[in-house]
Amino acid sequence: MRAALLLVAAALAGAGAALANDSVAESAAGGLVLGQSRDIDMVSEDLYVSRLEVRVRYVFRNRSRRPVTTIVAFPMPDRDLATEEGEIAWPSNFRTRVAGRAVAMRVERRAMLAGADRTQLLTGLGVPIGGRDSDPAMYAALDALPPAAQDRLAALGLAEFSGEPGTARRGGRPLWTVRETWYWNQTFPAGRDLAVEHRYRPGLGGTVATALGGRGFRDSEHGRAMIARYCIDAGLLATVDRIARRNDGGWVPLAEHWLSYVLVTGANWRSPIGDFRLVVDKGDPRSLVSFCGEGVRRIGPTRFEVRRRNWRPTRDLHVLILHPQGG
Repeated sequence: MRAALLLVAAALAGAGAALANDSVAESAAGGLVLGQSRDIDMVSEDLYVSRLEVRVRYVFRNRSRRPVTTIVAFPMPDRDLATEEGEIAWPSNFRTRVAGRAVAMRVERRAMLAGADRTQLLTGLGVPIGGRDSDPAMYAALDALPPAAQDRLAALGLAEFSGEPGTARRGGRPLWTVRETWYWNQTFPAGRDLAVEHRYRPGLGGTVATALGGRGFRDSEHGRAMIARYCIDAGLLATVDRIARRNDGGWVPLAEHWLSYVLVTGANWRSPIGDFRLVVDKGDPRSLVSFCGEGVRRIGPTRFEVRRRNWRPTRDLHVLILHPQGG
């Protein structure tokens, strides 16, 4: 089971990089991944994305003549402890229901470095792998290791310490990547549909004020990349300019919120997603929203819809919401 779970966990990776001191980087999570999907189709996926919640309802169909039991996993974004700086928002508050009944998910954390699994070595030394709830214990455990163990971890590139080799050192810094996966075992009945609902609070990133009001920023490499990432059009930029003019051309009182969702794993199914629906909710009618999508249709004061039939996604979803400050 562990090998299968690691295979599933490797399907999703990548957290947003930290930015300026007044920013929080987002972390891109996605949907559920099956350890074995040879006999299972995704009949439909109904995805709702907002600043406060991501929720998705799948209908899976086992097309074989026998029940199929497999791991269903929700891989978290990989967390590279060697490069992590500043504050990063992580998905939380996971809830899952199958056929209307709540499912208890388990969690596995692995320590990866250069493609090698170093979990057993670290846990054998009493060092926690890392998690938002165990970080203080992880750092304390590194500092408490005997000199020989500290030297071994340093030689392997798993940690770095202040002080001379061969002596008890402090300031231990982990250099591995935490691969965290939430999962459960699920049986899919033969020849039948099964509804799975999953929801969580997204790893929402952002900054206190948008930089889009500055012409210099728009023409910069980072500005052009941001405009492309969120498919920001001329209409949104014109609205930002109008707001800037009301403030004498100064700062724009709009906070940026960034939300990413991994869609490309949906291209790995035996067949395309039969019926896909996406709803992006900007939350406040005064907010501005931008994301890449074809056939986007407004369905309410704050909601926008995209529909696809027999679809294989080729890019992930990145949503920018410009929210009034203090609102």
